[in-house]
Amino acid sequence: MPDYDILIRGGTIYDGGGGAPFRADVAIHGGQIAAVGDLKDASAEQIINADGLAVAPGFINMLSWSTESLIEDGRSQSEIRQGVTLEIMGEGSSMGPLTEEMKDTSPGGFMRQGDIRYDIEWTTLGEYLDYLERRGVAPNIASFVGYGTLRVYAVGYDDRRPTPAEREQMKTLLRQAMEEGAVGLSTALIYPPEFYSTTEELVELARVVAEYDGLYISHLRSEGSAFLEALDEFFTIVRQAGVRGEIYHLKAAGRSNWHKMETAIARIEAARAEGLPVTADMYPYPFSGTGLDASLPPWAHEGGHNALVERLKNPETRARIRAEIVQPADQWENMYAENWADRIMVAGFKTERLKPLTGKTLAEVAAERGTSPEDTLMDLIVEDNSRVFTMYFSMSEDNLRRQAALPWVSFCSDAGSQAPEGVFLKSNPHPRAYGSFARVLAKYVRDERLIPLEEAVRRLTSFPAANLKIEGRGWLRPGYAADVAIFDPDKVQDHATPQQPHRYSTGMVYVLVNGVPVLYDGEHTGATPGRVVRGPGWKRNA
Repeated sequence: MPDYDILIRGGTIYDGGGGAPFRADVAIHGGQIAAVGDLKDASAEQIINADGLAVAPGFINMLSWSTESLIEDGRSQSEIRQGVTLEIMGEGSSMGPLTEEMKDTSPGGFMRQGDIRYDIEWTTLGEYLDYLERRGVAPNIASFVGYGTLRVYAVGYDDRRPTPAEREQMKTLLRQAMEEGAVGLSTALIYPPEFYSTTEELVELARVVAEYDGLYISHLRSEGSAFLEALDEFFTIVRQAGVRGEIYHLKAAGRSNWHKMETAIARIEAARAEGLPVTADMYPYPFSGTGLDASLPPWAHEGGHNALVERLKNPETRARIRAEIVQPADQWENMYAENWADRIMVAGFKTERLKPLTGKTLAEVAAERGTSPEDTLMDLIVEDNSRVFTMYFSMSEDNLRRQAALPWVSFCSDAGSQAPEGVFLKSNPHPRAYGSFARVLAKYVRDERLIPLEEAVRRLTSFPAANLKIEGRGWLRPGYAADVAIFDPDKVQDHATPQQPHRYSTGMVYVLVNGVPVLYDGEHTGATPGRVVRGPGWKRNA
């Protein structure tokens, strides 16, 4: 009888700790790492030859939007082919908890969908995660509970402060989600209804997260004109709540704000030096992806998407919006004025008639239509009855390099898993969906020598695992889950671009999730061994 299930022979081991690599074998048994070392006399049911390849723990995606794409295709092709074995979902909004009204999947409903269609068979966040595991997914999965979801549940889309009863309801729902295994609370403070919140309200909820040693993670209230003020608000929440904190996709957006990154980094490092437990993550592209509706002022969103569309049909309201979005704003994130129409690319429509516009800038669409870019922006949202997925070319490559070199920054895709087939081809995702992790290894590690490979692996594995308080993952150590990425450092490469986004990264040769090969000789095996990974609150109540 063989000694082990799988034996990975002769690879160069990057164990996740950031130390010097070493040549060794890795034995796997029962879904766990059984041994790391010289195992030349050992036997196994399956031998993987890793000679000339790097062997690392599977990568952790700190911000995944695979909430719907994994329902459509559990293989998570674009992520697995980059070595991602754990996807962390739930930026600002999460797939639970839901009221019956929130389960509305019609256009404009809370669960409004793009091209992917599905039935909602869950109510709580924990039920959703269990649902995915039952369906079968290739990667492991975890989720934050979204503050936006809690607020819609208790308050709706009203621009007002929650009543004491509504605050208590949100705290009760948050505790339930933490005990179901959420890894923490997330906020996305430039989006409705979250931008209606007060700092005080967020501190109150973050204190609940601290009870469970969860993580408070935030898309800051501004990444543009009020970037530094938003950063100070983040510090205030972390300090007053006594919670650990992370900044989602750290960036300074808009050319006029690029210089602020140096100050932001200095402030974060000063906070860390005083003992504040704060970190950040990033994606390695100088352009972001979100809704075209993110260019509109907060008051226009009150009442939700359907109310927004009605306002965009009203000539008086349109005139007010038109006047506001062309002016720099300090009180809200004016993504239109920070970028302008020639740096805004529309990339995802629900309506077949509009899909030919995919990949064009707002300026180009406006010229074709003979309308102003501001009117075109509003018209597209109305005509598609959706947020309209959009790319904003707003960041600096120099800042990306500066951030990527920081030891307290991990990495994310800020995208859902994809495949160049079926329903996924109906829209253009941000290329980060196919390329974020390969791009880190190719651009910043190999080509620019900005980060040593062992340090990049640490920040893709043990570092985010520690931030999330996830035990038993993120290292190649005996007793740890056998989540393994095996790749050729000389060949790993991203290929997706805004013009051709549906292109897999290459160079990843084998990927194992819980000891099961999901990528073999560079091809997906179709296996779906992924499991729900629970946060520290669930362990306390297990």
